[in-house]
Amino acid sequence: EGLGFFNNGKIGIIMADEEKTQPPEAAQGQDQPSGPQFALQRIYLKDSSFESPGSPSVFQGQWAPKINFDIKTRHNKVQDDLYEVILVLTVEAKIEEKVAFLVEVHQAGIFAATGFDAPQIEQMLATVCPTILFPYAREAIDSLALKGSYPALALAPINFDAIYQQQKQAMAEKPEDSNGESAEAE
Repeated sequence: EGLGFFNNGKIGIIMADEEKTQPPEAAQGQDQPSGPQFALQRIYLKDSSFESPGSPSVFQGQWAPKINFDIKTRHNKVQDDLYEVILVLTVEAKIEEKVAFLVEVHQAGIFAATGFDAPQIEQMLATVCPTILFPYAREAIDSLALKGSYPALALAPINFDAIYQQQKQAMAEKPEDSNGESAEAE
């Protein structure tokens, strides 16, 4: 309800008011899109934090930090064919063993997907959705670092497809888990 059509498989945002602008008889005569449909509904910053425990002393020396980067994704079903995907980026900058700053961003999006089987949905939620969210999360990380008087990090793009394939391969190579269940083969 309220999702409208999904833009013929292209990523797009469907505005609720667009459906209301057509007279009812015009809407009835339209062909509904057929086949699998995927659409971005909304992108938003769910959570962010910035800590600068090393300031002001880290500003007095040479800026050559060691950067530790962690990435996680999670998703949940909001309702039928509607999913929330959350990309969590954590960056820690250290000078020697002292933490200069720590920044974490939870960038989220709502995605509509219909007409796909479970493995396709799983792959989209693990690859396509984080790929869409990453530029927004990267910008939020840089913005927070800059506001803390640190240089922007300019994080390199991430190949979520490669990460997903590595995880699937690792799970396929894993022996049966403690429940006696084996990893599903595709």
